[in-house]
Amino acid sequence: KVQLVESGGGSVEAGGSLRLSCSAPGYIYGDYCMGWFRQVPGKGREGVAAAWSGGGHTMYGDAVKGRATISQDNAKNTLHLQMTNLKPEDTAMYYCAIDTETRHCTLGFWREEQFIYWGQGTQVTVSP
Repeated sequence: KVQLVESGGGSVEAGGSLRLSCSAPGYIYGDYCMGWFRQVPGKGREGVAAAWSGGGHTMYGDAVKGRATISQDNAKNTLHLQMTNLKPEDTAMYYCAIDTETRHCTLGFWREEQFIYWGQGTQVTVSP
């Protein structure tokens, strides 16, 4: 079982930036789809970004295009989500997730239900 641990959330003013991290202690064999999602109370999860760990196939949700960058540090088995020009509507719990069983993200889409392993989330709050 792969355990994911997010960090880097916090409170920031509109226009600010945050870098979220997601560590996966231990070794993950092979390549996988990695993703970031967010959720506000009373609503379903929203896809923020996804990519293939082997490189490429980077995708972003419409709400964050141009303001988000997904990346990874292979040596440290860590995923990152850099968010800039944050807006109050970016306030949410942010989750990282990986899919080690399918290559669905290489087909030009990503789906929440395809991701197998999830972190506990890190809260991002953006004030006006």
